[in-house]
Amino acid sequence: MAKRSRARNFCGVLQSVLAAATLYGFLFLLVTVYQKGSLPASPKELYKNPLSHRPGSSSDQTGTKGPSSKLIIEKINPKANWFNRPESLVTPRDNFLGKRPHVDTIANLTKLVEECRGSYEKIEKMPYVYDCLKYLDQGVKEYFYTPPRGEGASEQSPKYAEYLNADGVDNTMNEYPAYKPASKDSMGRCNGPIIPYHVYWTGPATWRVGLFIKSHFHTQNIPCVRLFIWLDGDRDSKAVDKMLNQDPLFEKFLPFVARGDIVLKTWKFPSRIPLPPGDNTDGVGYYKSPGKPNSKNETLVAEGLIRDAKGQEWLVLTEKQMTFLPVAVSDAVRFVVLHLYGGAYFDMDVIMLRDMRPLLIGDEHSFAERWGGHPSPGDYNTAIMSLSANSSLSSYLLRGGVRMGLNFHPRVIGVMAVKDHRNREFHMLETAAFDPIWTEFNWGRLGKCTVPCIHDYAQVFKGKNGFPLKDEWKTYDGPQLKLAGAKSRGHFWEIRDVEERAVMPVMTESVSYDRDVLSKTEYKIEEDNYPPTNRTLENFFRGAWTYHIHNQWLKNPEPSSWLNVIQRAHDGFFSHGRMNPYGEKWDGPNIPEYEISWEYP
Repeated sequence: MAKRSRARNFCGVLQSVLAAATLYGFLFLLVTVYQKGSLPASPKELYKNPLSHRPGSSSDQTGTKGPSSKLIIEKINPKANWFNRPESLVTPRDNFLGKRPHVDTIANLTKLVEECRGSYEKIEKMPYVYDCLKYLDQGVKEYFYTPPRGEGASEQSPKYAEYLNADGVDNTMNEYPAYKPASKDSMGRCNGPIIPYHVYWTGPATWRVGLFIKSHFHTQNIPCVRLFIWLDGDRDSKAVDKMLNQDPLFEKFLPFVARGDIVLKTWKFPSRIPLPPGDNTDGVGYYKSPGKPNSKNETLVAEGLIRDAKGQEWLVLTEKQMTFLPVAVSDAVRFVVLHLYGGAYFDMDVIMLRDMRPLLIGDEHSFAERWGGHPSPGDYNTAIMSLSANSSLSSYLLRGGVRMGLNFHPRVIGVMAVKDHRNREFHMLETAAFDPIWTEFNWGRLGKCTVPCIHDYAQVFKGKNGFPLKDEWKTYDGPQLKLAGAKSRGHFWEIRDVEERAVMPVMTESVSYDRDVLSKTEYKIEEDNYPPTNRTLENFFRGAWTYHIHNQWLKNPEPSSWLNVIQRAHDGFFSHGRMNPYGEKWDGPNIPEYEISWEYP
């Protein structure tokens, strides 16, 4: 009997272990798909490319080894000579967005929500991402407006501005100065409020930091914005010093730190946070008999709230709460920073495509986006979000996260806001605005596919043997694209035969090459594994304000991929006299081009 009992126990333990292993494997696969943007090609890929940490979120980023400067590389194909690979087979139209919006132009957030979601209860338009993008692109005259004379933000006194340094001199001016564009030696002057943008990062800079910063300077109204990069001082007290003095990749952006475009800030979770006037107890009420004043003449007036001698109320974190700081640091950073400074927060894995200012200059500019295709009114995603500084809403959201054990996950905060009937103050913009393939990735899209038609987050990295990628152009109905160097016009299907001949692999040997010689050698498209295509920035989710890469931190874009097309547009703007989407040319400090990724033949 004892032997039989031991056998049964052993079998029960074995079954539990197998069940746990199966569950772990399933969860690991789910996380892999989320981080990499697609299913692994084979089981080998799971252990060959383990999950990477997400900078600016719950894990430190130790950075990746930069590309080698040596040319003793096995994968270089000297015959194709990709040093001289053309950017595109078609002539890109850089100034496709037209003139930049006026400094006082406001986007009607309510209109954007209604047109892309439908009614609040039925959200009947929400799954139709193509239609929303089309409206964002073609409906500008409907949802953009300029306030009546005398009511624009630039016509108000900086002394009463929402932002702390709206005039560049701590809100001491009586009126905003005349506009002065940025130049090599100056970040210029804004003729309206300067808006702060915030990002969070931990560890050394990678090419993705450069991608975000370049997209910022490529699209935003530079004199009218300041970029604050918050570096985690709780984990590394010397983070700012290291980025300023020991970070070779960030070194290229030091001129912008020197002149004030970029401000590096140390992030430390505050032990107390100022709150606005009014009831800060969320309806619970203040103590009928407040505690006795402490040595600083501060009084405990409610749970977690103190009031100083000047009547200012503060949200106070206990020593126990400070011991258990949130694991997902960046989830908390955005709510605290926006409460203190206002403006907009961006995850670092975002690419800016349009000027964000019209979304941020109105009186009611608090917003985030929807979590994929999820229909719940509380399913927020805060990869891109905005709050008014020291406002009733920002303080409510902040207090809620603290009250729930420093849990600032957007969907948890969203459920709280819905329960308290405050979610309508916090606009939920649809995924088309900031993350146009998320609904597609969640299998929730209805109607036409987007342009380009992309189904998973890994596709924007792909260039080899992949033009066009599946059905990426199937819903494009715009004008024919002009072939570069040709008088005739043609769609991609007219050059597809050339593309298919061009992607045959070429065997190479490991030898040393002279870069100067290669840079003067003729490019041969028929021997290029990553030939140029008709992809241009103009047709990359036209209408969206940003594109969210969703992690994939250790990947590099293949040549001629959509991300590489964006890189080439940036380099053309900063180094080769091309225009940005608003028809402007760069006259600022030199920004070196993206490093060549040696891993692609």
